[in-house]
Amino acid sequence: MATVIYWFRNDLRLNDNPAFAQACKDADHLLPIYLHQQHLEAITPWGFSRIASHRKNFLQESLKDLGDQLKGIGSSLVELSGDLEEIFPLLGRRLGANIIYCEQIEAPEELEQVTILKRLGFDVRFYWQSSMLNPQSLPFDVKQMPKIFTPFRVEIERTGVRFLNPLEASIITPPLPSQGIIPAQEQVLPTIKSRSIFRGGETAALAHIAQYFERCLPDTYKLTRNQLIGLDYSSKFSVWLAQGNCSARVIAKQLDLYERQHGKNDGTYWLWFELLWRDYFRFLPFKYGKKLYSSKGLSDKPANAFDMEKFHQWSRANTGEKLVDAGMRELNLTGYLSNRMRQIVASYWIYDMKGDWQAGAAWFESQLIDYDVYSNQGNWLYIAGCGTDPRGGRAFNIKKQTEDHDPNGDYQKIWLS
Repeated sequence: MATVIYWFRNDLRLNDNPAFAQACKDADHLLPIYLHQQHLEAITPWGFSRIASHRKNFLQESLKDLGDQLKGIGSSLVELSGDLEEIFPLLGRRLGANIIYCEQIEAPEELEQVTILKRLGFDVRFYWQSSMLNPQSLPFDVKQMPKIFTPFRVEIERTGVRFLNPLEASIITPPLPSQGIIPAQEQVLPTIKSRSIFRGGETAALAHIAQYFERCLPDTYKLTRNQLIGLDYSSKFSVWLAQGNCSARVIAKQLDLYERQHGKNDGTYWLWFELLWRDYFRFLPFKYGKKLYSSKGLSDKPANAFDMEKFHQWSRANTGEKLVDAGMRELNLTGYLSNRMRQIVASYWIYDMKGDWQAGAAWFESQLIDYDVYSNQGNWLYIAGCGTDPRGGRAFNIKKQTEDHDPNGDYQKIWLS
Protein backbone atom coordinates (compact mmCIF):
# COMPACT_ATOMS: atom_id res chain seq x y z
CA MET A 1 0.00 0.00 0.00
CA ALA A 2 3.05 2.24 0.17
CA THR A 3 2.72 5.39 2.33
CA VAL A 4 -0.25 6.07 4.58
CA ILE A 5 -1.10 9.12 6.72
CA TYR A 6 -2.67 8.45 10.11
CA TRP A 7 -4.61 11.47 11.35
CA PHE A 8 -5.10 11.45 15.12
CA ARG A 9 -8.31 13.25 16.07
CA ASN A 10 -10.03 12.50 19.41
CA ASP A 11 -8.23 9.17 19.76
CA LEU A 12 -4.92 10.18 21.34
CA ARG A 13 -3.88 6.68 22.46
CA LEU A 14 -2.24 3.51 21.21
CA ASN A 15 -4.20 0.94 23.25
CA ASP A 16 -7.54 -0.14 21.81
CA ASN A 17 -7.24 2.08 18.75
CA PRO A 18 -8.55 -0.09 15.89
CA ALA A 19 -8.12 2.62 13.25
CA PHE A 20 -4.44 3.08 14.07
CA ALA A 21 -3.90 -0.68 14.37
CA GLN A 22 -5.42 -1.24 10.93
CA ALA A 23 -3.33 1.54 9.40
CA CYS A 24 -0.21 -0.11 10.83
CA LYS A 25 -1.20 -3.44 9.29
CA ASP A 26 -1.95 -1.99 5.87
CA ALA A 27 0.89 0.51 5.40
CA ASP A 28 4.45 0.04 4.20
CA HIS A 29 5.29 3.47 5.60
CA LEU A 30 3.15 5.36 8.08
CA LEU A 31 3.15 9.02 9.10
CA PRO A 32 1.20 9.74 12.32
CA ILE A 33 0.10 13.38 12.47
CA TYR A 34 -1.97 15.72 14.60
CA LEU A 35 -3.34 18.88 13.02
CA HIS A 36 -3.90 22.02 15.07
CA GLN A 37 -6.62 23.55 12.92
CA GLN A 38 -6.74 27.28 12.51
CA HIS A 39 -10.53 27.61 12.73
CA LEU A 40 -10.42 26.34 16.31
CA GLU A 41 -8.48 29.49 17.23
CA ALA A 42 -11.40 31.66 16.14
CA ILE A 43 -13.58 33.79 18.40
CA THR A 44 -17.10 32.45 18.83
CA PRO A 45 -20.17 34.51 17.89
CA TRP A 46 -20.54 35.18 21.63
CA GLY A 47 -17.17 36.90 21.91
CA PHE A 48 -14.77 34.38 23.51
CA SER A 49 -12.13 31.90 22.34
CA ARG A 50 -13.45 28.62 21.08
CA ILE A 51 -10.77 26.72 23.01
CA ALA A 52 -9.40 28.30 26.18
CA SER A 53 -6.12 27.62 27.96
CA HIS A 54 -7.18 24.70 30.17
CA ARG A 55 -8.25 22.63 27.17
CA LYS A 56 -5.14 23.60 25.22
CA ASN A 57 -2.83 22.63 28.05
CA PHE A 58 -4.52 19.28 28.56
CA LEU A 59 -4.34 18.63 24.82
CA GLN A 60 -0.63 19.44 24.74
CA GLU A 61 0.03 17.05 27.62
CA SER A 62 -1.91 14.37 25.76
CA LEU A 63 0.05 14.95 22.56
CA LYS A 64 3.37 14.91 24.43
CA ASP A 65 2.50 11.56 25.97
CA LEU A 66 1.34 10.16 22.63
CA GLY A 67 4.52 11.36 20.94
CA ASP A 68 6.69 9.75 23.62
CA GLN A 69 4.83 6.45 23.22
CA LEU A 70 5.23 6.51 19.44
CA LYS A 71 8.95 7.15 19.80
CA GLY A 72 9.09 4.16 22.10
CA ILE A 73 7.85 1.89 19.32
CA GLY A 74 10.02 3.35 16.59
CA SER A 75 7.72 6.01 15.16
CA SER A 76 6.97 9.68 15.82
CA LEU A 77 4.11 12.16 16.02
CA VAL A 78 4.24 15.12 13.65
CA GLU A 79 2.26 18.12 14.90
CA LEU A 80 1.18 20.58 12.23
CA SER A 81 -0.76 23.83 12.29
CA GLY A 82 -2.98 25.18 9.54
CA ASP A 83 -6.08 24.49 7.53
CA LEU A 84 -6.61 20.91 6.44
CA GLU A 85 -7.33 22.07 2.86
CA GLU A 86 -3.72 23.28 2.71
CA ILE A 87 -1.83 20.87 4.97
CA PHE A 88 -3.11 17.55 3.63
CA PRO A 89 -2.53 18.30 -0.08
CA LEU A 90 0.99 19.48 0.78
CA LEU A 91 1.62 16.28 2.75
CA GLY A 92 0.16 14.21 -0.06
CA ARG A 93 2.48 15.75 -2.64
CA ARG A 94 5.60 15.44 -0.49
CA LEU A 95 4.90 11.85 0.52
CA GLY A 96 3.24 10.59 -2.62
CA ALA A 97 0.37 9.53 -0.37
CA ASN A 98 -3.38 9.76 -0.92
CA ILE A 99 -4.65 7.38 1.80
CA ILE A 100 -5.68 8.70 5.22
CA TYR A 101 -6.79 6.59 8.17
CA CYS A 102 -8.62 8.25 11.06
CA GLU A 103 -11.33 7.96 13.69
CA GLN A 104 -14.95 8.48 12.64
CA ILE A 105 -16.62 11.39 14.46
CA GLU A 106 -20.34 11.66 13.72
CA ALA A 107 -20.73 15.41 14.18
CA PRO A 108 -21.34 18.00 11.42
CA GLU A 109 -18.02 19.82 11.51
CA GLU A 110 -15.95 16.64 11.73
CA LEU A 111 -17.97 14.93 8.98
CA GLU A 112 -17.49 17.96 6.76
CA GLN A 113 -13.72 17.68 7.23
CA VAL A 114 -13.80 14.14 5.85
CA THR A 115 -15.96 15.32 2.94
CA ILE A 116 -13.41 18.02 2.14
CA LEU A 117 -10.55 15.52 2.15
CA LYS A 118 -12.44 13.20 -0.17
CA ARG A 119 -13.19 16.13 -2.46
CA LEU A 120 -9.45 16.84 -2.55
CA GLY A 121 -8.88 13.34 -3.87
CA PHE A 122 -7.90 11.47 -0.68
CA ASP A 123 -9.03 7.96 0.10
CA VAL A 124 -10.25 8.45 3.68
CA ARG A 125 -10.76 5.28 5.72
CA PHE A 126 -12.40 6.09 9.03
CA TYR A 127 -13.38 3.80 11.89
CA TRP A 128 -16.01 4.17 14.61
CA GLN A 129 -14.24 3.46 17.90
CA SER A 130 -15.32 5.89 20.61
CA SER A 131 -18.29 4.05 22.14
CA MET A 132 -18.57 1.24 24.69
CA LEU A 133 -21.04 -0.66 22.52
CA ASN A 134 -20.63 -1.60 18.89
CA PRO A 135 -23.39 0.13 16.86
CA GLN A 136 -23.73 -3.04 14.81
CA SER A 137 -24.44 -5.12 17.94
CA LEU A 138 -27.37 -2.99 19.11
CA PRO A 139 -30.79 -4.69 19.19
CA PHE A 140 -32.03 -2.11 16.67
CA ASP A 141 -30.70 -0.19 13.71
CA VAL A 142 -28.84 2.76 15.18
CA LYS A 143 -30.72 5.11 12.82
CA GLN A 144 -33.98 3.77 14.27
CA MET A 145 -32.89 3.81 17.91
CA PRO A 146 -35.43 4.82 20.58
CA LYS A 147 -35.54 8.58 20.99
CA ILE A 148 -35.73 8.48 24.79
CA PHE A 149 -32.94 7.04 26.91
CA THR A 150 -35.01 4.72 29.12
CA PRO A 151 -36.45 2.60 26.26
CA PHE A 152 -32.95 2.61 24.71
CA ARG A 153 -31.47 1.28 27.95
CA VAL A 154 -34.23 -1.25 28.62
CA GLU A 155 -33.93 -2.79 25.17
CA ILE A 156 -30.15 -3.09 25.48
CA GLU A 157 -30.40 -4.64 28.93
CA ARG A 158 -33.07 -7.07 27.70
CA THR A 159 -30.69 -8.46 25.08
CA GLY A 160 -27.74 -8.63 27.49
CA VAL A 161 -25.40 -6.47 25.40
CA ARG A 162 -22.74 -5.06 27.74
CA PHE A 163 -19.71 -3.80 25.80
CA LEU A 164 -17.43 -4.52 22.88
CA ASN A 165 -14.17 -6.18 23.89
CA PRO A 166 -11.20 -3.84 23.46
CA LEU A 167 -8.51 -4.60 20.92
CA GLU A 168 -5.70 -6.45 22.67
CA ALA A 169 -3.28 -7.10 19.79
CA SER A 170 0.09 -5.39 20.11
CA ILE A 171 0.89 -2.76 17.50
CA ILE A 172 3.92 -2.99 15.23
CA THR A 173 4.36 0.35 13.51
CA PRO A 174 5.68 0.60 9.96
CA PRO A 175 8.70 2.86 9.43
CA LEU A 176 8.25 6.55 8.85
CA PRO A 177 8.28 7.76 5.23
CA SER A 178 11.73 8.31 3.80
CA GLN A 179 10.60 11.40 1.89
CA GLY A 180 10.96 14.81 3.44
CA ILE A 181 8.02 15.83 5.58
CA ILE A 182 6.82 19.06 7.06
CA PRO A 183 8.77 19.58 10.31
CA ALA A 184 6.93 19.43 13.60
CA GLN A 185 5.82 22.84 14.79
CA GLU A 186 6.09 23.63 18.46
CA GLN A 187 2.86 24.90 19.97
CA VAL A 188 3.60 27.82 22.27
CA LEU A 189 0.90 28.28 24.89
CA PRO A 190 0.48 31.06 27.43
CA THR A 191 1.31 30.29 31.03
CA ILE A 192 -1.86 30.29 33.09
CA LYS A 193 -2.63 30.09 36.75
CA SER A 194 -4.51 26.81 36.96
CA ARG A 195 -5.83 24.77 39.84
CA SER A 196 -6.47 21.70 37.69
CA ILE A 197 -5.40 18.39 39.23
CA PHE A 198 -5.57 16.41 35.99
CA ARG A 199 -2.78 15.61 33.55
CA GLY A 200 -3.40 14.64 29.95
CA GLY A 201 -2.21 11.53 28.16
CA GLU A 202 -2.81 7.80 27.94
CA THR A 203 -0.21 7.09 30.63
CA ALA A 204 -2.11 9.22 33.16
CA ALA A 205 -5.44 7.79 31.98
CA LEU A 206 -4.46 4.15 32.49
CA ALA A 207 -2.88 4.95 35.87
CA HIS A 208 -6.10 6.64 37.00
CA ILE A 209 -8.28 3.75 35.85
CA ALA A 210 -6.04 1.23 37.62
CA GLN A 211 -6.06 3.06 40.97
CA TYR A 212 -9.81 3.65 40.77
CA PHE A 213 -10.54 -0.06 40.61
CA GLU A 214 -7.73 -1.06 42.97
CA ARG A 215 -9.29 1.15 45.65
CA CYS A 216 -12.75 -0.40 45.09
CA LEU A 217 -14.24 3.01 44.32
CA PRO A 218 -16.93 1.62 41.97
CA ASP A 219 -18.69 0.23 45.05
CA THR A 220 -19.54 3.72 46.30
CA TYR A 221 -20.07 5.40 42.92
CA LYS A 222 -23.87 5.64 43.06
CA LEU A 223 -23.82 6.99 46.63
CA THR A 224 -21.24 9.71 46.00
CA ARG A 225 -21.60 10.67 42.33
CA ASN A 226 -23.58 13.86 43.07
CA GLN A 227 -21.08 15.28 45.54
CA LEU A 228 -19.25 18.48 44.69
CA ILE A 229 -15.88 18.35 46.46
CA GLY A 230 -12.87 16.09 45.99
CA LEU A 231 -11.52 13.59 43.48
CA ASP A 232 -13.11 10.27 44.45
CA TYR A 233 -16.82 11.14 44.54
CA SER A 234 -17.07 10.28 40.83
CA SER A 235 -14.92 8.33 38.40
CA LYS A 236 -13.46 11.33 36.49
CA PHE A 237 -13.10 9.00 33.49
CA SER A 238 -14.60 11.71 31.26
CA VAL A 239 -11.41 13.76 31.63
CA TRP A 240 -9.40 11.23 29.62
CA LEU A 241 -12.22 9.82 27.49
CA ALA A 242 -12.82 13.21 25.89
CA GLN A 243 -9.42 13.33 24.16
CA GLY A 244 -9.43 9.60 23.57
CA ASN A 245 -6.57 9.08 26.04
CA CYS A 246 -8.43 5.88 26.91
CA SER A 247 -11.40 4.08 25.41
CA ALA A 248 -14.79 3.38 26.97
CA ARG A 249 -14.30 -0.28 26.05
CA VAL A 250 -11.16 -0.54 28.18
CA ILE A 251 -13.06 0.90 31.16
CA ALA A 252 -16.07 -1.38 30.57
CA LYS A 253 -13.79 -4.41 30.36
CA GLN A 254 -12.09 -3.44 33.60
CA LEU A 255 -15.48 -2.96 35.22
CA ASP A 256 -16.55 -6.42 34.06
CA LEU A 257 -13.39 -7.98 35.52
CA TYR A 258 -13.99 -6.09 38.76
CA GLU A 259 -17.55 -7.42 39.04
CA ARG A 260 -16.35 -10.97 38.40
CA GLN A 261 -13.84 -10.64 41.24
CA HIS A 262 -15.77 -8.55 43.77
CA GLY A 263 -19.38 -9.03 42.76
CA LYS A 264 -21.98 -6.70 41.27
CA ASN A 265 -23.66 -3.92 43.25
CA ASP A 266 -25.56 -0.68 42.73
CA GLY A 267 -22.31 1.24 42.31
CA THR A 268 -20.87 -0.98 39.58
CA TYR A 269 -24.20 -1.02 37.73
CA TRP A 270 -24.48 2.75 37.89
CA LEU A 271 -21.00 3.18 36.49
CA TRP A 272 -21.99 1.06 33.47
CA PHE A 273 -25.27 2.99 33.35
CA GLU A 274 -23.38 6.29 32.96
CA LEU A 275 -21.14 4.81 30.26
CA LEU A 276 -24.35 3.80 28.49
CA TRP A 277 -25.64 7.39 28.72
CA ARG A 278 -22.40 8.44 27.04
CA ASP A 279 -23.01 5.94 24.24
CA TYR A 280 -26.60 7.10 23.88
CA PHE A 281 -25.48 10.66 23.16
CA ARG A 282 -22.92 9.30 20.67
CA PHE A 283 -25.54 7.33 18.75
CA LEU A 284 -28.17 10.10 18.55
CA PRO A 285 -26.39 11.87 15.64
CA PHE A 286 -26.86 8.75 13.50
CA LYS A 287 -30.62 9.21 13.99
CA TYR A 288 -30.98 13.00 13.88
CA GLY A 289 -27.85 14.35 12.18
CA LYS A 290 -27.44 18.12 11.91
CA LYS A 291 -30.81 18.78 13.54
CA LEU A 292 -29.14 18.23 16.93
CA TYR A 293 -26.94 21.25 16.24
CA SER A 294 -29.66 23.74 15.32
CA SER A 295 -30.86 26.37 17.78
CA LYS A 296 -34.23 24.60 18.17
CA GLY A 297 -32.70 21.14 18.33
CA LEU A 298 -35.46 18.53 18.19
CA SER A 299 -38.11 20.96 19.45
CA ASP A 300 -40.20 23.68 17.89
CA LYS A 301 -39.41 26.36 20.44
CA PRO A 302 -36.85 29.07 19.68
CA ALA A 303 -33.83 29.58 21.91
CA ASN A 304 -33.72 32.50 24.33
CA ALA A 305 -32.25 35.74 23.02
CA PHE A 306 -28.60 36.36 23.82
CA ASP A 307 -27.81 39.14 26.29
CA MET A 308 -24.09 39.93 26.55
CA GLU A 309 -24.35 41.64 29.94
CA LYS A 310 -26.15 38.68 31.48
CA PHE A 311 -23.73 36.27 29.84
CA HIS A 312 -20.78 38.10 31.38
CA GLN A 313 -22.43 37.88 34.78
CA TRP A 314 -22.92 34.12 34.38
CA SER A 315 -19.62 33.21 32.73
CA ARG A 316 -17.56 35.43 35.05
CA ALA A 317 -19.24 34.09 38.19
CA ASN A 318 -20.96 37.34 39.06
CA THR A 319 -24.66 36.40 39.16
CA GLY A 320 -25.10 36.97 42.90
CA GLU A 321 -26.35 33.39 43.32
CA LYS A 322 -23.58 31.92 45.46
CA LEU A 323 -23.80 28.26 44.44
CA VAL A 324 -23.87 29.17 40.75
CA ASP A 325 -20.98 31.60 41.12
CA ALA A 326 -18.95 29.00 43.00
CA GLY A 327 -19.53 26.52 40.20
CA MET A 328 -18.55 28.97 37.49
CA ARG A 329 -15.39 29.93 39.40
CA GLU A 330 -14.39 26.28 39.68
CA LEU A 331 -14.95 25.83 35.95
CA ASN A 332 -12.98 28.93 35.03
CA LEU A 333 -10.07 28.15 37.35
CA THR A 334 -9.73 24.42 36.74
CA GLY A 335 -11.43 23.53 33.46
CA TYR A 336 -13.58 20.99 35.29
CA LEU A 337 -16.96 20.86 37.00
CA SER A 338 -18.93 18.02 38.56
CA ASN A 339 -21.90 16.66 36.63
CA ARG A 340 -24.29 17.96 39.28
CA MET A 341 -22.86 21.49 39.09
CA ARG A 342 -22.92 21.43 35.30
CA GLN A 343 -26.66 20.81 35.43
CA ILE A 344 -27.17 23.48 38.07
CA VAL A 345 -25.29 26.27 36.28
CA ALA A 346 -26.77 25.32 32.90
CA SER A 347 -30.29 25.37 34.28
CA TYR A 348 -29.68 28.73 35.98
CA TRP A 349 -28.40 30.25 32.74
CA ILE A 350 -31.35 28.99 30.68
CA TYR A 351 -34.28 29.35 33.08
CA ASP A 352 -33.32 31.96 35.69
CA MET A 353 -31.30 34.27 33.44
CA LYS A 354 -33.26 33.45 30.27
CA GLY A 355 -30.01 32.83 28.43
CA ASP A 356 -29.34 31.31 25.02
CA TRP A 357 -28.47 27.63 25.62
CA GLN A 358 -26.11 27.59 22.63
CA ALA A 359 -23.97 30.30 24.23
CA GLY A 360 -23.78 28.23 27.41
CA ALA A 361 -22.84 25.11 25.43
CA ALA A 362 -20.14 27.08 23.62
CA TRP A 363 -18.73 28.33 26.96
CA PHE A 364 -18.48 24.75 28.18
CA GLU A 365 -16.76 23.79 24.92
CA SER A 366 -14.23 26.54 25.50
CA GLN A 367 -13.52 25.82 29.15
CA LEU A 368 -13.94 22.11 29.88
CA ILE A 369 -10.89 19.89 29.63
CA ASP A 370 -13.31 16.99 29.16
CA TYR A 371 -15.33 18.69 26.43
CA ASP A 372 -16.95 16.06 24.23
CA VAL A 373 -18.99 17.12 21.21
CA TYR A 374 -21.66 14.45 21.72
CA SER A 375 -22.15 14.70 25.49
CA ASN A 376 -21.92 18.49 25.62
CA GLN A 377 -24.50 18.97 22.89
CA GLY A 378 -26.75 16.20 24.21
CA ASN A 379 -26.75 17.44 27.79
CA TRP A 380 -27.38 21.09 26.92
CA LEU A 381 -30.23 20.10 24.60
CA TYR A 382 -31.61 17.93 27.39
CA ILE A 383 -31.54 20.69 30.01
CA ALA A 384 -32.95 23.25 27.56
CA GLY A 385 -35.85 21.01 26.51
CA CYS A 386 -34.64 20.95 22.91
CA GLY A 387 -33.44 17.36 22.95
CA THR A 388 -34.83 14.00 23.98
CA ASP A 389 -36.01 14.73 27.52
CA PRO A 390 -39.67 13.62 27.65
CA ARG A 391 -40.34 16.25 30.32
CA GLY A 392 -39.36 19.08 27.99
CA GLY A 393 -36.37 20.42 29.91
CA ARG A 394 -34.89 20.48 33.40
CA ALA A 395 -35.32 23.67 35.44
CA PHE A 396 -33.52 23.25 38.77
CA ASN A 397 -34.60 24.92 42.00
CA ILE A 398 -31.33 26.51 43.13
CA LYS A 399 -32.40 26.80 46.76
CA LYS A 400 -33.22 23.10 46.90
CA GLN A 401 -30.00 22.17 45.09
CA THR A 402 -28.04 24.16 47.66
CA GLU A 403 -29.84 22.49 50.56
CA ASP A 404 -29.33 19.03 49.04
CA HIS A 405 -25.73 19.31 47.86
CA ASP A 406 -24.03 22.12 49.79
CA PRO A 407 -26.08 22.59 52.99
CA ASN A 408 -23.16 23.90 55.03
CA GLY A 409 -21.75 26.05 52.25
CA ASP A 410 -18.45 24.14 52.15
CA TYR A 411 -18.28 24.10 48.37
CA GLN A 412 -19.10 27.80 48.18
CA LYS A 413 -16.37 28.63 50.72
CA ILE A 414 -13.74 26.83 48.63
CA TRP A 415 -14.47 28.65 45.38
CA LEU A 416 -15.73 32.03 46.55
CA SER A 417 -12.89 32.71 48.96
